[in-house]
Amino acid sequence: MPLSRLSLADLFGEALSGMVQRPGRSVLTLLGTVLGVGAFVAVLGLTSTASGQIGKRFSLLENTTVTLVDNGAPAPGQRGDPRAPVDFPADADTRVAGLNGARAAGVYWPAPLENPRISSSPAAGSDDGGGLGLYAASPGLFDAMETGLQAGTTYNRFHAEHGMRVAVLGSTAAARLGISRLDAQPAVFVNGVGFTVIGIIGDTRRLPQTLLGVLVPDTTARTLWGDPQPLEQGRARMLVRTDVGAAPLVAGQAPTALRPEQPGLFAATAPPDPHGLRDSVADDLTGLFLLLAAICLVIGAVGIANTTLVAVLERTGEIGLRRALGARPRHVAAQFLTESTVLGTLGGLVGTAIGVAVVVSVALARDWTAVLQTWTVLPAPLAGSLVGLLAGLYPSLRAATVEPAEALRR
Repeated sequence: MPLSRLSLADLFGEALSGMVQRPGRSVLTLLGTVLGVGAFVAVLGLTSTASGQIGKRFSLLENTTVTLVDNGAPAPGQRGDPRAPVDFPADADTRVAGLNGARAAGVYWPAPLENPRISSSPAAGSDDGGGLGLYAASPGLFDAMETGLQAGTTYNRFHAEHGMRVAVLGSTAAARLGISRLDAQPAVFVNGVGFTVIGIIGDTRRLPQTLLGVLVPDTTARTLWGDPQPLEQGRARMLVRTDVGAAPLVAGQAPTALRPEQPGLFAATAPPDPHGLRDSVADDLTGLFLLLAAICLVIGAVGIANTTLVAVLERTGEIGLRRALGARPRHVAAQFLTESTVLGTLGGLVGTAIGVAVVVSVALARDWTAVLQTWTVLPAPLAGSLVGLLAGLYPSLRAATVEPAEALRR
């Protein structure tokens, strides 16, 4: 008897016939691969999309912020020319804000008071503002912080030049002090010294710690409590808000604009490179979600292998008949291997389409820009084929070893 042959067309025909005969089982087999590949494409696409948004926000905020720190008094023995208690000149806000690319600038420092007693009542012993911060700030700081007012207004240069006792509260500090309305001209008291509250900050994009603090004019603070402390945390600082991309230029020019004769009195901190932080976050997220996607694919592969093995057991009689009619073991193995590979490929195609649809839908709902890398979308169906091929290896070998006589006796 001549050896039987199985052409490629016959192979695919037999595999298709096996899948169509049990459509319910084939659909359930597809489901594992669909979920695995769909999760693979969706999580990678969402990670790329979310990382783009994170990087964009980091860039917008960090690339527009410059900080200058007063280096303080030189070490003993190195003192040359007499130094002013604060190296920032009186018109520091105007000088730096006038630089090309700078939007606003303001000087601030923590008031040099140890455990100040802040309260909304002048009564001795009242201390309903425990834990609040007390800051001396120039008028330009509010614009540099990009504050949003909850009530009232901020103080201006007139208040500062005349050393007026006015204060602006952060929203949290105002709540702690029980101040919500300004029409009755409420006051806060710092160690018994009263300040009229003229504004409450509702939010701020920079220096969020001021929401839990009391801000008073820098000139008033120096008159009442003295100059900034020479220690690192107590030194005077300047916050500068710049145009996007102008921060390095402003950081280089601001010290000279403040003190042309001694620009070394200030340490300008250029914005950190956000790309490194963005890439680090993206790598962490990608690694995590790749692991989750791999787990989904393994679950899908186990599902295909299990279903194919059950199909082999159910079709033992059919296998025996085919062997008795002349089919060779490799023909039987090729049929089951083709079935599992085709099912994996179909699952990969459907899963890829669902994953892309999920990424696009989420991006549209959040008004984001969908980012889909070609290296995640194009190979995804092939990943489904590979999963189906690997999952079908053992069941197909099991089918190839079925003896015809034994199969027909069952």
